[in-house]
Amino acid sequence: MSCDSAPQRRVFDSAARRRAWVEHCGRGHDLKYRLAFVVNGECVVHYDNEAGKGDQRHAGSRERAYRFESIEKLLADFERDIARWRDENPNS
Repeated sequence: MSCDSAPQRRVFDSAARRRAWVEHCGRGHDLKYRLAFVVNGECVVHYDNEAGKGDQRHAGSRERAYRFESIEKLLADFERDIARWRDENPNS
């Protein structure tokens, strides 16, 4: 199944700061995803699996490989990073 014809799920929180996009497609784990936490128009935490680069975690300007295990763990890791960012940036 190609990404274009696959079912998609988009989730936005009420403050439009947390965005998640997941779609089934032909990758190693059969998911294409992008999760972003945006504050004042700036993406401060971002997880994705861009074609050719694989699964990645971005925090500010840092980028590193991410080991995808499950959608549940991905979402938990994303929420954990948001909580950490909020702890480190209480005035934002």
